[in-house]
Amino acid sequence: MAGVLIGGLCGLLFGKRLEERFQETLMSAVGICVLFLGISGCLEEMFVITADGLKSSGSMMMIGCFAIGALLGEWLNLELHMEEFGEWLKRKTGSDGDNRFVDGFVTTSLTICIGAMAVVGSIQDGISGNYSTLAAKAALDLIIVLIMTASMGKGCIFSAIPVALFQGSITLLAGLIEPLMTDQSLSNLSLTGNMLIFCVGVNLIWGKKIKVANLLPAIFLAAAWAFLP
Repeated sequence: MAGVLIGGLCGLLFGKRLEERFQETLMSAVGICVLFLGISGCLEEMFVITADGLKSSGSMMMIGCFAIGALLGEWLNLELHMEEFGEWLKRKTGSDGDNRFVDGFVTTSLTICIGAMAVVGSIQDGISGNYSTLAAKAALDLIIVLIMTASMGKGCIFSAIPVALFQGSITLLAGLIEPLMTDQSLSNLSLTGNMLIFCVGVNLIWGKKIKVANLLPAIFLAAAWAFLP
């Protein structure tokens, strides 16, 4: 949370000094970086170098989890609920004139909450008090939120709330979750999480083409897929 807040406040101060055309170009630059973060994470999990060459894995898991997850997420309409929470924050903070508030909140929340670092780091913190992974993630979040706030406005700062709820819940439930986080389930989670990060990058560059929040159930299904016979 501290990393998000510090990055957001610095980005807000920095963004006020930029003209709109600079902010738009900066947002495109952020989108490109997010795209390649997602792509590199996916390639790392999907492809393995063996003595026989390059081999891929996880295709069936990916297709199955995203198909079922999309239907479940659309039924729950998670995207709408996130936007409604963003609209509530917008009203409570007196930001009615900020047209980018909700988009900034939702986009930044998805970018920094999705990923294996949040899950693994929170479990380590809850089990042994080792917060080194979370500290590294906080440094990355600071930089990401700084840049996104400079281009999308103060709505990005409030992504600290989903981060606190998501990572805090995992830390509190670490004892229950740890046995379920096998190497395979973490690999599946990382793959699907990076695919969603790629989708966030698509939305940043080309406008809202994908309801990323409605695809979130795919992450949990991917972790569960590892236990199928």
